[in-house]
Amino acid sequence: MNSLQRKRADYSAKASAGPARVLEIPADCAGLRLDQALARLLPEHSRSRLAAWVRQGKVSLDDTPADAKRKVWGGERITLEEEALPEETAQQPEDIPLAIVHEDAHVLVIDKPAGLVVHPGSGNWQGTLLNALLHHAPQLAGIPRAGIVHRLDKDTSGLLVVAKSLEAQTDLVRQLQARTVKRHYLALAHGRVARNGVVDAPIGRHPVQRTKMAVVGGGRAARTHYHVLERFARATLLECALETGRTHQIRVHMADIGHPLVGDPVYGPRKAAQTLLSAFPRQALHAWRLALVHPATRSEMGWEAPLPEDFAALLESLRAEAA
Repeated sequence: MNSLQRKRADYSAKASAGPARVLEIPADCAGLRLDQALARLLPEHSRSRLAAWVRQGKVSLDDTPADAKRKVWGGERITLEEEALPEETAQQPEDIPLAIVHEDAHVLVIDKPAGLVVHPGSGNWQGTLLNALLHHAPQLAGIPRAGIVHRLDKDTSGLLVVAKSLEAQTDLVRQLQARTVKRHYLALAHGRVARNGVVDAPIGRHPVQRTKMAVVGGGRAARTHYHVLERFARATLLECALETGRTHQIRVHMADIGHPLVGDPVYGPRKAAQTLLSAFPRQALHAWRLALVHPATRSEMGWEAPLPEDFAALLESLRAEAA
């Protein structure tokens, strides 16, 4: 059982679609509501799952649609169509193209496109990088998280390393913990950033908006270096280097100093006049450099990924505006 399944509050024994299951209500369930009888007869399933199956019409009582609150008296026939929850079938191979920058027997480096979710989760149980990796290298099914050791947000593009063995995964995780993996990003931020700098501010869950992260006292230590590469009338192209890898770190840190990323739907300005910047459909963030020590050869390795077309086109348009 994987960690994703353990975290699901409504997890129960894995079920797969197949022939309908037929049960008879025993006499000792007489007087119970149907949902109570189901919970007693099928303890391998959670009450929430059984209730969902009733709502979805997958349970019938004597060949009529089931009502969870109806009382049973023994002898009734239950027909149940068991069906797996989406998260239980999430880790399946899918033929999704991968932009492979480097591959050997130990590591795989991917240039992830914007729009690709890294790991299955709520609302994105299929079509993820994990599904693509399992198709490309089936042996990754035997490694936790299919060898994924760090993530990029769905709409952030760029470089991501995957371990192809348990030994490589352990080594890469230790490098990340030791902060020796070098990760550099290109980011387009609103406003004219005056100078190079460092944001050293702890990040944790937003105290009110729980789907967001924020700079909060008591959060986890987070440190981002930023370097000005190019200034435009209303934006600045930055190179950002991470010392830590907190969720949404660059996006949160740049917003905290008054320069949210262009196109950021969560941390960016809520209202803006229609411009090239406001029309950009995602956060302008690209993981363009990655460097680490190879877990087997111990040699230092590094890669670069060119800007994706949409980001590069935005920069060219901004340069044309300034010409």
